[in-house]
Amino acid sequence: MQTQFFRLALSICGLLLAAVVSAQAPVSSKSGQPIATVDGQSIYEADLLPSIQGQLLPLRNQEYEIKRKALDSVIEQKMLEAAAKKKGLSTEQLFVQEVDSKVHDPSDDEILGYYMALKDRVNRPFADVKVQLKESLKQTMAQQARQEYMKSLRSDSKVVVLMSAPRIDVNYDPARVRGNPKAPVMIVEFSDYQCPYCHQVEPTVKALLAKYGDKVSLSYRDFPLTQIHSQAEIAAEASRCALEQGKFWEYHDQLFTASKLEKDALIGYARDLKLDEKQFEVCLTSEKYKADIVKDLQDGRKSGITGTPVFFINGIEASWNQPQDAFARIIDDELSRTH
Repeated sequence: MQTQFFRLALSICGLLLAAVVSAQAPVSSKSGQPIATVDGQSIYEADLLPSIQGQLLPLRNQEYEIKRKALDSVIEQKMLEAAAKKKGLSTEQLFVQEVDSKVHDPSDDEILGYYMALKDRVNRPFADVKVQLKESLKQTMAQQARQEYMKSLRSDSKVVVLMSAPRIDVNYDPARVRGNPKAPVMIVEFSDYQCPYCHQVEPTVKALLAKYGDKVSLSYRDFPLTQIHSQAEIAAEASRCALEQGKFWEYHDQLFTASKLEKDALIGYARDLKLDEKQFEVCLTSEKYKADIVKDLQDGRKSGITGTPVFFINGIEASWNQPQDAFARIIDDELSRTH
């Protein structure tokens, strides 16, 4: 049954890959057939992209995820078949030998913990369901072990994913780049200093930069949600006033750990960082960077952004609420294309 599924997935994926190659081929602004003419001047589909790419991106991402899951299934089956062939086994025999046989029987304490986690749904005494829970828990442990085994196979295999996620053109600000500005992977973050979700994702961002070193850089752009965050805009202005004195990232990090963002607090953070307090206060009061913040907002809206934070990894959108591994998968795919 499993083999039939993967054969079907392989067939489907072949068709999908052909469609992706066709759909993602570069298109010049004047190639293909025109879709309209005005007084003899042609309009092409590519001419629409600047105004609609942000609206189309969610649909393209949904399509890509369906195709990517199919592709990952086929990749896993190929790796599994290769490992089984080396040992002269079927894929199921390989799983039994390398994984299932090494899964221990759950202890009484493990079964009890499993029961407590499911107690509200089981709604029966522990003694009545202990045997069933033991079998269920062991199956769960075996499934998790199989998943870990597949990860180990992938890490030992040379896998290069050529199918690329949908991309859009997103500019970065060279004045606000953390890390190697010539890194092969650039993460562009649109964020809001008063946004709690932006605060939550900061450890993930820093962990990624630490993990990949000079291979990945981060560019920050402002997207203050002033309708719900009354202090987001002044905080964004304050960060640019810190940039003026060469301490943008130090001030940025301070804001993402701060609970107060009113003007006096913002000046206090500048004082703590040894900035020229008078220069900082004059800059903040003048609102001299307000137009630059509006430019960031406009660019973000063109990219389809309605909330924060939003990340684009080499133009590929990454949702903030995904685990770090989801970001890493995109980065690894991008790095594999640079070799």
